[in-house]
Amino acid sequence: MPDTLILERHDAVLLIRLNRPEALNALNRQLMGELAQTLAEAEADAGLRCIVITGSDKAFAAGADVREMAEMSYAEVAACDLYGPESEAIGRIRKPIIAAVSGYCLGGGCELAMMCDFILAAPSARFGQPEINLGINAGMGGTQRLTRLVGKAKAMEMNLTGRLIDATEAERAGLVARIVEGDVVAEALKVAGGIAAKSALAVRAVKESVGRALELPLSEGLRFERRMFHAAFATEDQTEGMKAFLEKRPPSFKDC
Repeated sequence: MPDTLILERHDAVLLIRLNRPEALNALNRQLMGELAQTLAEAEADAGLRCIVITGSDKAFAAGADVREMAEMSYAEVAACDLYGPESEAIGRIRKPIIAAVSGYCLGGGCELAMMCDFILAAPSARFGQPEINLGINAGMGGTQRLTRLVGKAKAMEMNLTGRLIDATEAERAGLVARIVEGDVVAEALKVAGGIAAKSALAVRAVKESVGRALELPLSEGLRFERRMFHAAFATEDQTEGMKAFLEKRPPSFKDC
């Protein structure tokens, strides 16, 4: 079992709680390594179909661990490609990942939340990329994913000033899918359970297609989407889904 994570299985959904309360869940190499390994294991578990990542009420994750980084040299961070392998491993997960965010979600924490497929936020959530105040820039997507999600002006301001934004501003900017007034983890689990009940083939096609939209020109993205759409007609789940719709009953997907 990982030391920096708490794992809870809810039927076909895995809930991962970041668990470094003494550091407001700051991300260190141990946590990132354990998270990448846990997600790889979840990816290989056929019984798991969706994943939720959360922190505590006070902090999803307050950033990367400054104490761990403060004495590292350029040669050291470059040699180990600090946070690179773990971030890339998380990005390769094909199952949907939802971030359930309360409290501080800053620096590396905000970047981790953006690695997830979408973010549900409590009203208490606060987002930011304050690395500029440490004499560094973001290193896990704070200049790249954030710009793609909220646009150049907002991303530039957040990264250059270190200003924090609340959940309302984050939702308005497109960083957050929606704000949850009640228990954000409970809602994330409910949403994940709904996704888990759908065709895994269709879910994977959606995740891959939306992901391509951030990387490809529109013409290429549309072509990829259309090919995925066409490919769905080779599956039994497409037949079952459309038949169930016409018969006005819930579908029974078999992931084939």
